[in-house]
Amino acid sequence: MRTIDVCALLDGARCNAFHVRVLFWCALIIVFDGYDLVIYGVVLPALMRSWNLNALQAGLLGSCALVGMMLGALFFGPLSDRIGRRKTIMTCVMLFSGFTVINGFARTPEEFAVCRFIAGLGIGGVMPNVVALMNEYAPKKIRSTLVAVMFSGYSVGGMLSAGLGMALMPAWGWQSVFFVAVVPLLVLPLLVRQLPESINFLVRQGKLERARELLAKAIPDYRPDARDRLQLAGGQAGKVAISQLFHDGRALNTLMLWVAFFCCLLMVYALSSWLPKLMTAAGYGLNSSLAFLLVLNFGAIFGAIGGGWLGDRIGLGRVLFAFFTLGALSLSLLALKSPLPVLYLLIGIAGACTIGTQILANACTVQFYPAHIRSTGLGWAMGVGRIGAIIGPLLGGALHAAQLPIQASFLAFALPGLVGAAAILVFLWQRPAIAAQAEVALEKPFS
Repeated sequence: MRTIDVCALLDGARCNAFHVRVLFWCALIIVFDGYDLVIYGVVLPALMRSWNLNALQAGLLGSCALVGMMLGALFFGPLSDRIGRRKTIMTCVMLFSGFTVINGFARTPEEFAVCRFIAGLGIGGVMPNVVALMNEYAPKKIRSTLVAVMFSGYSVGGMLSAGLGMALMPAWGWQSVFFVAVVPLLVLPLLVRQLPESINFLVRQGKLERARELLAKAIPDYRPDARDRLQLAGGQAGKVAISQLFHDGRALNTLMLWVAFFCCLLMVYALSSWLPKLMTAAGYGLNSSLAFLLVLNFGAIFGAIGGGWLGDRIGLGRVLFAFFTLGALSLSLLALKSPLPVLYLLIGIAGACTIGTQILANACTVQFYPAHIRSTGLGWAMGVGRIGAIIGPLLGGALHAAQLPIQASFLAFALPGLVGAAAILVFLWQRPAIAAQAEVALEKPFS
């Protein structure tokens, strides 16, 4: 009888067709997720005209999905550690896609708000689960890169929202971009067949035969044997509890991650919700303003993939500190009047260092926690961070309603970047001393 260390085996695997397939399906989910989320910033100017909304009402309406995302992350993150990643992911996809489609039929702001809230539950719930699943199967040497590539699908979805908004809204109205969200529901049967379950979950549930089959796909050299004893890293077999996020010296770093998520998500959603409107108010046409949203998300792809590559080499913590600082600087420079090419460049850098930073923070968080509380850890970080996401659109609305110059908005959006940088600095200085046998003892990502 052999004793197989599941985590060590997955860590040492070579990237193969199985990993590419997991990457593809997880990234596709994030593309849909990003599309459904960024869509509000795309339709915001049209909604304000159609329903005669003032800036504060528009900010409040934008926060409805974010409240749902906060609750969804807090609920579905821990739930998946108990019922499995696949069931949770499928439930969330049905929620956010179905209610985004229904959103296109909303006749009043109240109906719109209810649909956005329910869609937000699914959007918030799916993110920690696909990140945790990709992190579990990704080989250790390229883990940060693969998670960053996967999560860059969020920016692809944001670009699709802006691009389709430019193409569809002039002829078909704002409702048309919501109807596109039916695509994930059509793809769902394929997703059910192709997306694997978490091996850690299967082993903890005693479903060892299925776990061995998946292990053989992830590591072709492994030959399944019913006599094999599959072993998880120390401390991973117990009951999942939120309090475990604060055990083994993790308390301070858990709090610092929450602060970093709060600051980053505030910047991301303030920009995503209000950038087109701010640029429209500055005198740019609707299509030009949506083009800025395209550039923001395009920059995020470079930030996520480049940051992931750097993270595998110099440590995700250091990259996060640099990105927070650079993001605050780029947003501050947007407060200055610049030529159009410089403006595009600064917005691209802002996208790389806000949305891109959030993607890297997700990867950092799932690598920080042991596998059995990975979704719980990321779910709570995202859930607490959603408070910042809720404040972001409200802050943008309040600044716009006060009729302050757009420069004041960009300076206000930059300030959380400095706070986030400080939190990551504390995270790096106060790394907890976790037991050597724990899976989280991966020195490189935090060096």
